[in-house]
Amino acid sequence: MHINVYLAGQIHDDWRTEIKQEAEKKKLPLSFFGPMENHDRSDNIGEEILGKQADPIAKDEAASQLNNLRTRLLMEKSDVVIAKFGESYKQWNSAMDASAAVTLGKPLILIRPKNLHHPLKELSERAQVTVETAEQAVKCLAYLFETD
Repeated sequence: MHINVYLAGQIHDDWRTEIKQEAEKKKLPLSFFGPMENHDRSDNIGEEILGKQADPIAKDEAASQLNNLRTRLLMEKSDVVIAKFGESYKQWNSAMDASAAVTLGKPLILIRPKNLHHPLKELSERAQVTVETAEQAVKCLAYLFETD
C-alpha cells in the first residue's frame, strides 16, 4: 500500500520538512503534495501566466485562481490531508484547506497546539485525528501500515 499525503496550510516554517524526514526515518511508503512553498512565486503566479494585472487586488485574485487550482487538484489526488495550525501566523490557508479536505471527503489529521483548542474545536471535531506535533501526525500515518 502507498499513501498520498497533502500537507495543507501555512508555508512560513519547516513543518513539512519535519514530517517528510520523520516519515523517511520510519520508511513509510508515502508521497507528499502541498501548496507552492515559494511565497513570491505563489503571490506572482497569476501575473506570470496571465500577464500584468490592473491593480493589487486583481493580481491577488489571479494568483488565487491558480493556487486554488493547484490545491484542489493535488488534494483530490491525496488519500489523507494533514493541516497544521501554528502560533505565529494568521491561519486562513490552514482553515480553508482543512475545510476543503472535509468537503472533498478526505480524511484529515489536524495539528494544533493545545492553546488553539477552543478556536479550532469545530474543525477538530470534523477531523479524524487531532494532534499537537508533526511527530504525532507521522505516528498516525505509521499506524496505518501496522499489521500486528
